[in-house]
Amino acid sequence: MIDIKGDRGQVTAFVVGVLLGLWLFTGLVVDGGLALAAKVRAMDTAQEAARTGAQQLDIDALREHQTYRLDTQRATSAARSHVAATGNTARVTVDGDTVTVHVTHHVRTQILQLAGLNEITVAATGTAHARTGTAQHAQNEGGGAR
Repeated sequence: MIDIKGDRGQVTAFVVGVLLGLWLFTGLVVDGGLALAAKVRAMDTAQEAARTGAQQLDIDALREHQTYRLDTQRATSAARSHVAATGNTARVTVDGDTVTVHVTHHVRTQILQLAGLNEITVAATGTAHARTGTAQHAQNEGGGAR
């Protein structure tokens, strides 16, 4: 017969340790998935905001001199407004015909809060260039309606 009086509580400690490990693993999977989804949203927002900014041409220069250039203030304002509408923060730079948007997005954790990690911060960058084109050019390149 086996004497088990000296083994009191060892199984309990083992079970608690295993359950804690599984809980943390679950937290990594769930909250890691949330972080990846947040990164994709941040990338989408940055790219959309950059495209929005790149559409803000200087109309006076276009009408008077037929030159295409960005209105820096309008491009910056449009990109920031687009990002602000999503509840994120952004840093916008306009350099020549290029608009670059750096978006910061915060996502609250669901399970890892119990381990003291309340929030995950992700960042993404999007860049767009002001380009000219015509409907005929778009059709020839395969991008227009047929």
